[in-house]
Amino acid sequence: MKIDRSGQLSVNRRLRTSLSRFVGYVILALAVCSPAHTLTAQAPPSKPATPRRAAANVKPVERADVARFRKRVAAALSAAGPGKGLWGLLVTDAANGQVLFAQNADNYFTPASNAKLFTTALALATLGPDYRVTTTIAATEKLDTKGFLDGDLVLIGRGDANLSNRKFPYDRNVERDGPPEKVLDELADAVVAHGVRDISGDVVADDSMFQPEPFPSGWAIDDMLWSYGAAVSAIAVNDNTFSVELRPGAREADPAFITIQPAADYYTIENLVRTSAAGTEEKLTVTREPGSHLIRMTGTMPLGGQTHKLTIAVEQPAEYAAKLLQRLLESRGVHVRGVSRARHAVDPLLAGADHPLENVLAEHVSVPLAEEIRAVNKDSLNLHAELLLRLSAYEKVHAITYQDAVKFAASFYQAAGIDDGDVTLNDGSGLSRRDLVTPRAIVQMLNYAATQPWGELYRSSLPVAAEDGTLSEHMKNTPAAGHIFAKTGTVEHIVALSGYATTQRGAHLVFSILGNNNNLHAQAAHEVVDTIAVALVEELGPAAEATRRK
Repeated sequence: MKIDRSGQLSVNRRLRTSLSRFVGYVILALAVCSPAHTLTAQAPPSKPATPRRAAANVKPVERADVARFRKRVAAALSAAGPGKGLWGLLVTDAANGQVLFAQNADNYFTPASNAKLFTTALALATLGPDYRVTTTIAATEKLDTKGFLDGDLVLIGRGDANLSNRKFPYDRNVERDGPPEKVLDELADAVVAHGVRDISGDVVADDSMFQPEPFPSGWAIDDMLWSYGAAVSAIAVNDNTFSVELRPGAREADPAFITIQPAADYYTIENLVRTSAAGTEEKLTVTREPGSHLIRMTGTMPLGGQTHKLTIAVEQPAEYAAKLLQRLLESRGVHVRGVSRARHAVDPLLAGADHPLENVLAEHVSVPLAEEIRAVNKDSLNLHAELLLRLSAYEKVHAITYQDAVKFAASFYQAAGIDDGDVTLNDGSGLSRRDLVTPRAIVQMLNYAATQPWGELYRSSLPVAAEDGTLSEHMKNTPAAGHIFAKTGTVEHIVALSGYATTQRGAHLVFSILGNNNNLHAQAAHEVVDTIAVALVEELGPAAEATRRK
């Protein structure tokens, strides 16, 4: 057999007949083996209908639009910076599941915050969009007529990640409204309104709904100091963080001024930051040993320079919340004779138990899960994603440990049609360096979600290119603006973008772009991904005449 310049095969009659029969068998086999495209929550999808390897000696002619896209991807990934990294891509047609482009689609990658695509789908499927969490303050004894409580006052956490001043519904322009301890303020007001004036016992924060496992497997010790690595607990006040604002002193060599919010008096700040000459470079270093209550700040700030805000993670959320609640009560005139402390589920038999705290004095009901999902995906909130994982597993199978929660999630992903072994997640947020997924697994999850009753809610919760969330500053003034709904992912040496796209030619696509081992600055890494996303919107989805074989 030979190929002439026109690309037509010259074969004898016998070989032509054999080849026709072979192709017929392949088409018949695919027709029999391919699963139905329609997915439902009751009948999750099976393996992708598109075969992963083409039949031997059968090479389809590549569509013109795909050829153009392939060239642009190759150019973006062959540059000096990204060329040293590893890249995985999969782009499919949302209408029929056809694979338009694949590169390392079945290889493992660390997904960073693309893991939230799995966690938020899990939460919507298991808890439902209307699910809410109730946080309460209760007393261990009855209150007498003079306002005396001869017992403890207990704050009971049940996994609400929004005991804060976050604004709902989601507003891309205004994320916060009021003081950071806003919800705890309201709960303290309700306690006082019930007549509490004197407490003989302690102010207790109870996070025993889950076993105390503040840091999932695979988190780095460097993460523990900053807001994105805040400890996970059934109590989460102000995202388990506090802010420190530093501004230069009035004269050179003066200490920097420090303001802390909320002021819980839980941590001691050692301020060694000094004011340097005007126009000099700002240099700040913040350190805290694991488990320590001492935070040391060193360095210099130039005279007349701008205020610098740092958001510090809390390592002991329940202890911190108890201390803050005690301060808020005392500021309202309540006399607390005891101390602030936490109650953890050290004994596994106590974890997840509903302790008999009969006298409820205050309660706070969370926003519906639908609103929380939007905030989690738009702003990539790690702590919130972790609590969604824990809540989903707790509500369905009463899982109280991370290990059991991760097992529950894995069984859900398999039932949702994800290829066995294509997802290994050790947390809910993607901060774990032990997480591994394939681009194909992400596309399968996106396809599954799109067919569910909550599919549009899920899609709309993703950041929109050039409009909101973590994509608000990406792909501006390009055809991709407003046409890509996708989850970003960024950890050192890792970049990701996966979601849904509508192209200039009206095609609806599902895609995943994962980059690992990239020694690129975060902005440069995102520029590579953005370049591919823009090419996807500009090139794919050919006009009718472009689909003809030449």
